[in-house]
Order: sequence, then structure tokens, then C-alpha cells
Amino acid sequence: MRAAAFDSGVGGLSVVKSLAAHKLFDEIIYYGDTARAPYGAKDQNTIKRYSLEALEFLSGFEPDALIVACNTASAYALDELRSQAGFPVVGVIESGVLALENGGVGRGDRVLVIGTQATIGSGCYQNLLKARGFENVTALAAPLLVPLVEEGIFDGAIVDETFKRYFGDLGDFDAVIMGCTHYPLMQPALGAWFKGAKLVHSGEAIVEYLKANNLVSDGANDTQIQFFASENATRLKEVASKWLDMPSLIKDKP
Repeated sequence: MRAAAFDSGVGGLSVVKSLAAHKLFDEIIYYGDTARAPYGAKDQNTIKRYSLEALEFLSGFEPDALIVACNTASAYALDELRSQAGFPVVGVIESGVLALENGGVGRGDRVLVIGTQATIGSGCYQNLLKARGFENVTALAAPLLVPLVEEGIFDGAIVDETFKRYFGDLGDFDAVIMGCTHYPLMQPALGAWFKGAKLVHSGEAIVEYLKANNLVSDGANDTQIQFFASENATRLKEVASKWLDMPSLIKDKP
């Protein structure tokens, strides 16, 4: 099976890493819309348009499934993508909540959702968590984390100061949903800050979802990955090499 995946930039690599590690597909085509990242600061009509353009590009590879490896696009464009794609389209928000449910987090536990302005503003996580019975949910936009990841800054003094700005007065949590696929690239730093909290990773969450819905290859070998970027493919290649720790082929969008 061949899967396609897209994100506004390098963040979706956190999902690709999990898909490849679990050998769910024979091939993955990844598209990072780096020329227009981040999506999280855009209005919803723009997010939908960019997402549909990504679908148009990736459809040329005739994938068996599309992974929307972007929480913002999952929040605003999933219905439009599903209506126009001739194959299954899977987002990361439903899978993230599923992972929280399956991860031993109690309905009364303190849950923090962090994401882009658009994702948090959509209320998708908050509404879905409430519908599933989670009673103590805090949602917070942390948009500055995205450009840090895009620049390859995952820890250090700048990250510490950014965490202090966003999280300094929040207190403790039992679980933290990393509601942006960029954030898992900062997982060691986030884990050190939120000591003892369960960190919910979009990549691992979507693995569970795909298996549960039988959207995986039967006995796939090592996954072959091709990468495309709308701009700055060199940066995408650098982050892919560091994060995925595997040979990769990077091409610019034709």
C-alpha cells in the first residue's frame, strides 16, 4: 500500500516516523508546504484551499490513503478532503483523542491540549474530549513553537524561555496532548517540563487508528519514503535526516 501525507512544513515528519517505524505502508509520499507554513495562523478558508491543493498534488501518486499530518488542516479541511478524495482520508485529531482514551487517562484527570491558534480556536479537541467524558480540559495556543521547530531548534535556552512564557503559570497536568505535529519534535524538552504527564503523540496515535480501521499494508517491509516541498527542500531534508534517522529522497514540488 502507498500512503500520502502532508503538513504545512516539517511537523508531519513526526507522523511519518511512526508510520515508518511500524511498517504500516510499503511507500509514503510526504509533502511539506514549507512555502506557506504555518497553517495555524491562517483563516479557515485559506487552510481549506491549501489543503485541497495538497490533495491535488498528492493524488497524482495514486495513494491508497491520505494522512492529514497537520492538526490545523484536520480541524478545518477534513470534510472537504474526504468529499473530493477517491480514497480514505485520516486526520490526527480523532486519533489523538483515541490514544488518550486508550492510554489509561481518567475522565477526571487534568488534560492540557496545546496547538496552533487555529487548532485551539476551532474547539475540535475541546468538543471531542467533552463528548468523550473528559471533564478537566485546558486548551492553550502555543504558536511560537512551530517556527522554532521549522528552524530546527528543539531545545535550549530559547525553547526554555518560550515554555516559561506559555506554561509558566499553568500548574501540573496528568496528560498533555501535543495538538500540533511539530510539537513531538520537541518531545524531550516537553517531557522535562511537564514531568510525570503522559504526552500524547499524533504519530503514535494515528498508528493505533490506522490499525483499528484496517488501513495498513499486510506484511509491509521497510517503508520507502519520498519527500516533496513547496520551498526550502534543504531545510526539510536536514530535519528529516535528523528526526527520521534513515536515508531519504527529497524533491521540490514540480
